[in-house]
Amino acid sequence: MACIVTSADVEAVLRARLAEDGYAISTPKGHGETGVDMIASREDGSWHIETIGYKGAGPQRAKDFFESFFRAVSRIKDGASRIAIALPSQFHLGLPQRAAQYGVAWLRIGDAFPEVEIWLVDCATSRVTRSSWNSWLITN
Repeated sequence: MACIVTSADVEAVLRARLAEDGYAISTPKGHGETGVDMIASREDGSWHIETIGYKGAGPQRAKDFFESFFRAVSRIKDGASRIAIALPSQFHLGLPQRAAQYGVAWLRIGDAFPEVEIWLVDCATSRVTRSSWNSWLITN
């Protein structure tokens, strides 16, 4: 059985970690409120961040991932120049396979949206690992 991690868990760890790194963090959204999950700002710029959890069912994880992608890129219309999709670290196991499944299409998405990064959040250790979209496609 997969270890369930909520988006609230991811967001809480990420908020604390970014605050430690000197970012000013937007206030949390209210229940049912739409818009970006958080904005983290400091002198070198700001990040518009979408967070998702890790559910037990693979199809639900895929649905959540792709919905978060479209929410993330929609922030460009709000002036976002740096965007992160923050995921529980458990996603690291499936991301290479997901990227490989889409192949050149995955690369073209990364090329079209260079401002989008994928951040893995380990809720147990409070570690955040940042990566580019295209770094998940392993080419030989």
